[in-house]
Amino acid sequence: MKIILYRPQIPQNTGNIVRTCHATGSELVLVRPLGFKTDDKSLKRAGLDYWEGVSVTYTDDLIEYLEQETAPFYFFSSRATVSYSEVNFPEECTLIFGSEVSGLPAKFHERWSKHFLRIPMRKDCRCLNLSNAVAIALYAALNSQNFSQLIT
Repeated sequence: MKIILYRPQIPQNTGNIVRTCHATGSELVLVRPLGFKTDDKSLKRAGLDYWEGVSVTYTDDLIEYLEQETAPFYFFSSRATVSYSEVNFPEECTLIFGSEVSGLPAKFHERWSKHFLRIPMRKDCRCLNLSNAVAIALYAALNSQNFSQLIT
């Protein structure tokens, strides 16, 4: 599995996501610009020593990156209409999440609207915390394979 964070802004969220990637053997792609430096103390503290065990790469252009992506990919957005629970995720797939501040730009929804999923929540709630959303989606995707990629 691969997680992509589009222009993340909060270092503690990214640090928590690094821990989740470490626990699941997932790769992490960070789309620049980031709202922090990757040597930020808060980021390192949240990720503790898990950075060593996670494949982290960077890209400046998500569209270009996705055009070269061979695995199926899914965007997660509170504006999507299809629930993640309606998808049987393939073994290798990419899960994409927007910035904590501004989400994902409309250009992605316009281009790949059928790739958008939502995590259900109450209508009066704007969104979930990014690291929580990543954990929910990633474990749902892993559950689609009966957690075959993990030691249980």
